[in-house]
Amino acid sequence: MKNNSPNPWLKYLGLTAQLLVMIGLAVYAAIWLDKKLGVSPLFLILLPLLVLGVTFYKLYKETIKNKQ
Repeated sequence: MKNNSPNPWLKYLGLTAQLLVMIGLAVYAAIWLDKKLGVSPLFLILLPLLVLGVTFYKLYKETIKNKQ
């Protein structure tokens, strides 16, 4: 029997690549915002943490959906 669903490793590899790109963009935007607003470490701490939280939430929802 041939399974038409994509390989689960590819799905999670894509999620990992998305996480790395989003963290990179968040760090870049945080450095720009910190310079622009003069609140040096604030956004550099908050934005990557926000990206991690959203990504882990997506991963949690994806694994729960696959379990049911």
